Amino acid sequence: MSNRSTYHATFTIERTFDAEPARVFTAWADPQAKAQWFAPPGEASKGAHSLEFAVDGRERLTVAAPDGDVYTFDARYRDIVADVRIVYAYEMYREQARMSVSLATVEFEAVAQGTMLTFTEQGVFLDGHDTPAEREHGTKLLLEALEHYLEQEVAHA
Repeated sequence: MSNRSTYHATFTIERTFDAEPARVFTAWADPQAKAQWFAPPGEASKGAHSLEFAVDGRERLTVAAPDGDVYTFDARYRDIVADVRIVYAYEMYREQARMSVSLATVEFEAVAQGTMLTFTEQGVFLDGHDTPAEREHGTKLLLEALEHYLEQEVAHA
């Protein structure tokens, strides 16, 4: 008999970007833009990435970790309001083991400094394969990569 477990958690991350909501939204919506920042940090290598940014569209990303494990992000977009919000459901896998199932909401709000992005994830973490703290940390790293992408985009404009 194997040990099975579920752990439910919600976390929210708020970040302000020095860019208008349309630019930040486009960084999520445009496949070429997202490919620039939606990648593993550090020594992991990015594999295949596909993005069909539409309601009921899918996104998949595979990543090979330095230890050789392959991770897969498999998402389906549930709600999109241009420059306002994105809602998607996704699963994370390590090799063939499902690590988690989550609902993520990304909200874009115009503020004096640019855009307040609010990322909320409601997840169920399965069988001890991942933790909410690790996922939140990884999401913060992705948002840092998004910030760097937006800064580089301005520098090259």
